[in-house]
Amino acid sequence: MTRVTLERVAELAGVSRSTASRVINGQEGVRPEIRRRVLDVVELTGFVPHAAARTLAGQRSSILGLAIRQTTEQVFSDPYFAALAQGVSHACTEHDQTLSLFLFESTDDDRPLPANVLRTKLLDGLVVTATFTDDPLIWQLSESKIPFVIVGEVGNPNIPTVDADNLGGAALAADHLLEIGRQRIATVTGPMRSATAATRRAGFERALAAAGRPIDPHLVIESDFTEEGAYAATGRLLSHDPDAIFAFSDRMAVGVVRALQAAGRSVPEDVAVVGFDDLPPARATTPPLTTIRQEVEQTGVWAVESLLERIQVPDTPARRIELPTKLVVRGSTSVRHRDGTAD
Repeated sequence: MTRVTLERVAELAGVSRSTASRVINGQEGVRPEIRRRVLDVVELTGFVPHAAARTLAGQRSSILGLAIRQTTEQVFSDPYFAALAQGVSHACTEHDQTLSLFLFESTDDDRPLPANVLRTKLLDGLVVTATFTDDPLIWQLSESKIPFVIVGEVGNPNIPTVDADNLGGAALAADHLLEIGRQRIATVTGPMRSATAATRRAGFERALAAAGRPIDPHLVIESDFTEEGAYAATGRLLSHDPDAIFAFSDRMAVGVVRALQAAGRSVPEDVAVVGFDDLPPARATTPPLTTIRQEVEQTGVWAVESLLERIQVPDTPARRIELPTKLVVRGSTSVRHRDGTAD
């Protein structure tokens, strides 16, 4: 059987070779009607790029993908993603796999991964960072049958995931603030469309309830996982006089501390602050940040290990790998004595 070439696809679609190549590789700059015409020809002819042809002949490509569902700016400015990518990269190197990185223009970017990647299995499998429970990429991956593992929570037990113990970690934060005598404990959450944020909120509020503390809705402000969003959210909290704030990430906690200091509130004397992650920003704030440590780099390693297991044994049942968390106490929290003074 004669193999269809890229030149033949371009000829049948009535476009140049470079235009056909851009469409097949999922690149921008092609009008929708032309893109559709090229993809129709690809589908009709069964065109398969060279690397995928070798894969279909019975060889694996030894290429794993990492899709980070955040804006490019967030990926390169948030140390969480750097630590995660480092863990994924390390595990790929250990297993002689090549890593391919996929980024998106925004968290709401619902464009699919390049069609040829999933259709021809240029990738053996994919690690994906979770954003929202209704992320269309999860449906796309399930339909493609490509092995994948989600880093984070998606609220679906049939999806394989690797994540920190968000429920227990958030409870540790609440317990610590209760133990140091804080009375008006607030939280700046991530978006509730995120299963990770919803679980952290549940763990935090469960710990407060167990201590007999009612949940004051004025002390719960929904934000995003950015420093700027947390800064703005803290400004809305201040009129309700919190004496402690739990932020759902270290990056958010940096924004909380900045907002408190800008408003003339002292940390921790007036307001204690706890973050979540224990990444470099936690040690660089003034004062250094009390936080919940999760092993982000190890999360990346475990994601690759889980993915390779699914590649080698396709019928492996979906499972959730949950890594432990730990409270790390630094200067942003302090003991409130009975006389109202603080250490």
